[in-house]
Amino acid sequence: MKGKDFSFAILKGFRFGLLLQFAVGPMCLIVFQTATAYGFFKGLSVVFAIALVDALYIALSCVGVAAIMNRPGVQKTVKLIGCIVLVFFGLNTIFGAFHRNLLPDIALFPDVTGGSLFMKGLVLTASNPLTIIFWSGMFSTQMIENNWKKEQLFLFAAGCVMATIVFLTGVSLIGSMASGFLPSALIQLLNAVVGFILIGFGIKLLVKKDNARKTEEMA
Repeated sequence: MKGKDFSFAILKGFRFGLLLQFAVGPMCLIVFQTATAYGFFKGLSVVFAIALVDALYIALSCVGVAAIMNRPGVQKTVKLIGCIVLVFFGLNTIFGAFHRNLLPDIALFPDVTGGSLFMKGLVLTASNPLTIIFWSGMFSTQMIENNWKKEQLFLFAAGCVMATIVFLTGVSLIGSMASGFLPSALIQLLNAVVGFILIGFGIKLLVKKDNARKTEEMA
């Protein structure tokens, strides 16, 4: 592969990844909230968790898992599980904002460490594996439009993951800097807002129409 093809594929992936990040989602807010409450490096642990799951989903989309995920029965089960995870974490975040646990004497992550926040980032990001279908469609389009081989597609995917890390690292940095002058009441409110947003995304995921059903209706 020529150096020009190498740089083009990875740069295009990076630009596309940044474009996706500007559509601010719940994980972006989670990173900001974490960095505001616990500092830059704790926020960074969530960033790496998000990037790891994104990379895993991209890899799965490339090996054909999207075909299985696109089945209506599978989608319904996945969406239900994802909804439960997001709603539960959302409720727990809201309760936590007021120094309460969702369940008596039970906390999801009782010790706030880089490891616990990393696991929280993994679980929350993995709660919507239907993104595999999105990546599968995107990669198919890129291969057709650019006449790419697997090597170029891999570089495009790497650029997308790099964009996630760069953008969310910036969000973590901004969050850690903001914590110095944000009043505790505002941080508490931010935690509650993030909780409600997680619940909203969970409900949105559950009511979203199956991709396979959309395909059948369009046929």
